[in-house]
Amino acid sequence: MDDDSHGDEHTPAQHDRTHDRALNARHDIEEQLRTQRARLEAGNEKLKARTGRNLPAAIGIGIGLGGAVLVSLILIKALFMIVAVVLIFFIVFELTTAIRTAGRDVPRLPSVLVGIAIVPASFYFKAEGQWLTLIGGIVFVSLWRLALQLGSARRTGAVDLWRDLGSGAFVQIYTTFLGSFLVLLTAQNGGQWWALGTLIVVISVDTGAYATGLSFGKHPMAPRISPKKTWEGFAGSVAAAMIAGVIISIFMIHQPWWLGLVLGAVLTLTATMGDLTESLIKRDLGIKDISTWLPGHGGFLDRLDSTLPSAVVAYALYLIFATR
Repeated sequence: MDDDSHGDEHTPAQHDRTHDRALNARHDIEEQLRTQRARLEAGNEKLKARTGRNLPAAIGIGIGLGGAVLVSLILIKALFMIVAVVLIFFIVFELTTAIRTAGRDVPRLPSVLVGIAIVPASFYFKAEGQWLTLIGGIVFVSLWRLALQLGSARRTGAVDLWRDLGSGAFVQIYTTFLGSFLVLLTAQNGGQWWALGTLIVVISVDTGAYATGLSFGKHPMAPRISPKKTWEGFAGSVAAAMIAGVIISIFMIHQPWWLGLVLGAVLTLTATMGDLTESLIKRDLGIKDISTWLPGHGGFLDRLDSTLPSAVVAYALYLIFATR
């Protein structure tokens, strides 16, 4: 009777074997996870070595920024001012910091304040507000720098002072002024769709150049400025931009299909020029990225360099074709 009543209980040896099997299974799972993680990291490193960036992080950051812009332009375009203020704040701060690191004394606080001020000025007072804020902003930054010159600890020679003043004006023209054209475009009647379309075409330029150059790129386009840019990538950017331009022209801004070809071709040139311009600036400053705030992209200016000159041309095209 006693043997039958305890026949279904495990002996200590059985408990030990069950425990060992559980431990072995756990170790096998952990080993498989470590192996998969190692493979994933190795794959990411190979991809990073080939592309020059952390691609998963770059995609994530791109989706986040694109989502913020998309929501603001589609829902209430006045919300785009918030996005624009954040973006212009960062690109002005990044560029002034990089220039200061290179030895030029460009005041960051007044530079950033001017960048913030031009957004509502452009949105509510259009071109007049944009130009007045730009001119007043350059004067403001210059006077700030001259005031610092009066302090004995910040005095420099006349040549260096002029270079500092010129660098401060350059920051405002290159980042604040060019960036504000997208705000100016958004403020127009139906301009938010032109602004969104411009961004989509510019993204198409970058994506087309990246994908085509990565797959087929053999002939460098500007090896001394941007070694990874190729003519094959440029051809891919033209094709992608024109396809995107035609779709946007017909379905988003309600213009003739051929305007999409014009939009794609022109924005390909301006986006490429913007990318090469920033590469030239970084080369002159002796840095790889303007900042490291955006994993996979570098800095905000590294992400928006193609957009800055493209916004100017898009605004001009809007005035020519949408206001007739």
